[in-house]
Order: sequence, then C-alpha cells, then structure tokens
Amino acid sequence: VLRCLGIPTRVITNFNSAHDKNLNLSIDKYIDMSGNKLDLSEDSVWNFHVWNESWFIRRDLGSFYDGWQVLDATPQEKSKGIYQCGPASTRAIKEGDVNLDYDSPFVFAAVNADCVTWIRYSKKRKERVYSDTRKIGKFISTKAVGTNSRVDVTANYKYPEVKEISFKISYSQYKNSLMDDRKILVTAV
Repeated sequence: VLRCLGIPTRVITNFNSAHDKNLNLSIDKYIDMSGNKLDLSEDSVWNFHVWNESWFIRRDLGSFYDGWQVLDATPQEKSKGIYQCGPASTRAIKEGDVNLDYDSPFVFAAVNADCVTWIRYSKKRKERVYSDTRKIGKFISTKAVGTNSRVDVTANYKYPEVKEISFKISYSQYKNSLMDDRKILVTAV
C-alpha cells in the first residue's frame, strides 16, 4: 500500500529475532539449582521475523530520526492498547533510543537483546549465570533492487559486535599494575 502511495518501502528479515514479552530488553531463561528449566518467562527467540521499512521524514521526532522506519503488519503484542508496531526509526534502534514512542524498545530488543540465563534460588533471590550478547539480530536483510540478491542491512540497526580480545599477563605484571593504581590513588589524595 505504501509503495502505491509513492513511499519507498522494503521488506526486512531479521534472523534470531527476539520476542521480548516484558520489555526489559533481554530474553530471560530461568533454571533451578539443578539446572532444570523453569517456565517463568514468556520471552522467546524466533528463527526469523519479517517486517517492512518505509522512508519517512520524522517531524514528530526530529530530523535526526528521518529515514527508514520499521512497520510491522503482524505485531504480536499490543502497543498503546491495540496490536500495532511502528513506525520506529531504525536510527533510534541503532542508537538505543528506547524511550521514544512507536515501539522502539520492542524493535530494539528484536535485533539487539541479550539472552540471559538466571538461576532462581527462591522467589526473592536469583543470580545471572550467563549472558549472550551476540545471538540476537543476525543477517538483517532485504532484497536487492533488480536482482534476487540479499542486501545485509544489519549496520542500519546495530553497531558491529565488539570482539573480545584475550590476553595474558604474568602475575608480577598484575601485581605491579595494582601497585601503580595504589600510587595513583595516593597521589590523587
């Protein structure tokens, strides 16, 4: 429909798409002390989810948020009392501006939530034991114009994942670094 009105629109596919039911920006899994799964969360990860993007000028949010906007014709959650999703600015999603209207937190979580495993010791005590920050939002794609090729648009939604660099230092280097820190503190006082 939007294309018929002359508004640029394209289909987007997000692989490993998070469905953050409670809007805490993470996909939570709970286990007991024996490692058995507890059904305490309605969050899930879908193999993929598809939505549309359309190109809008955002006078309501400011020109910083102009450009591609997420519109989901098949929303699974109510937003402001009705089933709707968007238009959420991809710029807002990338920048983590989850306090904006139009379902920005839900779309942010769909492409960038952390998968967190918790051990639940009691109703009042839980401990985070694992967090995967790279699982969600893979190969966010659209179809190329004029061909059947895939265009990766992941960079429109999120910054590249930071790669962990493993390094080793000797105990004496570690001990000396602590001494250096202490000297800095003493000097600063």
